[in-house]
Amino acid sequence: MDWDDLRVFLAVARTESLTGAGKVLRLDPATVGRRIARLEEAMGARLFVKSAQGYRLTEAASRVLIHAEAAETALSAASDALSGHEGLTGQIRIGAPDGCANYLLPQVLATICDENPGLEVQIVALPRVFNLSRREADMAIAVSRPEAGRLTVQKLTDYRLHLAASRSYLERSAPIRTSADLTGHRMVGYIPDMIFDKELDYLAEIGAGGAPLGSNSVSVQLNWLRCGAGVGVVHDFALPSAPELVRVIPEQVQLTRAFWLVRHADDGRIDRLTRFAARLAAGLRAEVARLESLVTTEAYAG
Repeated sequence: MDWDDLRVFLAVARTESLTGAGKVLRLDPATVGRRIARLEEAMGARLFVKSAQGYRLTEAASRVLIHAEAAETALSAASDALSGHEGLTGQIRIGAPDGCANYLLPQVLATICDENPGLEVQIVALPRVFNLSRREADMAIAVSRPEAGRLTVQKLTDYRLHLAASRSYLERSAPIRTSADLTGHRMVGYIPDMIFDKELDYLAEIGAGGAPLGSNSVSVQLNWLRCGAGVGVVHDFALPSAPELVRVIPEQVQLTRAFWLVRHADDGRIDRLTRFAARLAAGLRAEVARLESLVTTEAYAG
C-alpha cells in the first residue's frame, strides 16, 4: 500500500470532498479521484459513498482510517526525531476564537517565531469549535473544556471580562449605577443563534437581555463600542487596545473564563508539537497577565 495514496485517503476523509482534498494536497480533483480508485482497487474494498452531503466513509474505510492516522502520526514523529531539538521548524496551524486570535496570539506567536526562524505558524480565527479529528488545525484553543473525543486538554489561563462603553456614549446616555440600569441602554453582543459555546453567552448571565447590535466577531463588537454604539462585555486583555473605552460598574459585574489548549491524543508522541504547546502556554499566560495589568482602574461613575 502506497503512503501517498493513504495521504489522499485521509484528505478526502477529513474534507468529505475531492475538491477539498485537492486544495489541501494541491492536486486537481480528478487526480484525487483516480488515486482513491487506485487505493480501492489495491484494497479490494469500496472506501467512500458519494451523497448529497459529500463523500462518506464506508465501514471498511472507517477501519482503515484508524491505521492511516496512526501511520501519519508515526511518520510525523519520525521526521521530528530526525530534525533534532535545536529549534522548532515546519508548519503549525492553530485554531482559536477570534478574541484570543486578535488580541493575544499575534504577539505571543511573533515571539516564538523570532526564537525559531524555521517555524511557520497559521492562525485560523473562527467563531466555532474546531474538529481536530479532521485535522482542521494541529491544535486549538477553546473557551470550555471538551468532554468528548480522543483529545488531550490543558488549561492555559483564566481571564476576566467586564462591561465597557466609550466615554462619548456614557456622557450622552442615562446613568448606569446598577445592572438593572442596563435595560435602558443599547447592548452590543453576540448574535444569539451563533453563540457556539455557552461560556460566551455573557449577556444572559448578567441578565442584560438581548443585544440590538450583534456580531459573531469579538472585534466587530469592540469596534462598535469604540465608536459609541452602546454597552457590551469586553475582555480585559483587549481593553489596552481600545483607550476610548472605560469599564462600567466593574465591582458589580465581572466575569471569569478560561482558555484551554486542545490537541489530538495521538499528537502527544510528536515532540515538536509538545515543545511548541509548552512555549505557547507559557507565552499566553504571560501575555494575559501583562495586558490585564495595564487595564486602568478608571471606571465610569454613574
